[in-house]
Amino acid sequence: MAKRQMQQAAAVGVAEHGNSAILVTVAPAGALLDRRRIDLTRGLPTHPYHHEGSWAVGRYLDSPWARPTSLANAVALVERVHLAAAQGAREGLEQLAAALPMPIGAVAIRVCPKLPPTTQERIADTRAANVADSVMYRQALASAAEARGWMVHWYDRKQVFRDAAAVSGRDITAFLFAMGRSIGPPWQAGHKLAAAAAMVAAMQRP
Repeated sequence: MAKRQMQQAAAVGVAEHGNSAILVTVAPAGALLDRRRIDLTRGLPTHPYHHEGSWAVGRYLDSPWARPTSLANAVALVERVHLAAAQGAREGLEQLAAALPMPIGAVAIRVCPKLPPTTQERIADTRAANVADSVMYRQALASAAEARGWMVHWYDRKQVFRDAAAVSGRDITAFLFAMGRSIGPPWQAGHKLAAAAAMVAAMQRP
């Protein structure tokens, strides 16, 4: 996208939770354009690394919801969920783009921790298995955004509100409160996080 087009494009902030994501879209100057929630998968386990993967290697089997499974089945399930999430991300972003009055130029997604390269290694590593599902959904959204030609801005949730205040020159708490009042409930912590991330992505682009 050319520089002039980028400056006139909206930005989307993402706050993911499990297999769903809150998307808040703002105009280049920070005005709210859209708020929605999308589900990336349906009818599938939402945490195949943390649940089925852990059970496959013997973790958490004493929990009441545990179901013994093989490592091969857990790996196959992760792949199914991955493919479904990729499709859900493509459909969700397509519907968002079609609903807006201006093009989208960027998306802000929470930065992903570094993980082992293979599914089996992620399942075997307890720390990795605890975050791998969330990373899978974030990466599905990032890939879908890149396929549409949108820039991907990776944000740190501990820093993003300070960054939004810095790039906008506003009292970000008051600004986000007013934004929520303008659109009405729900306007929760995830919406504020996504909105702040979108503002940073919108105002930091070249």
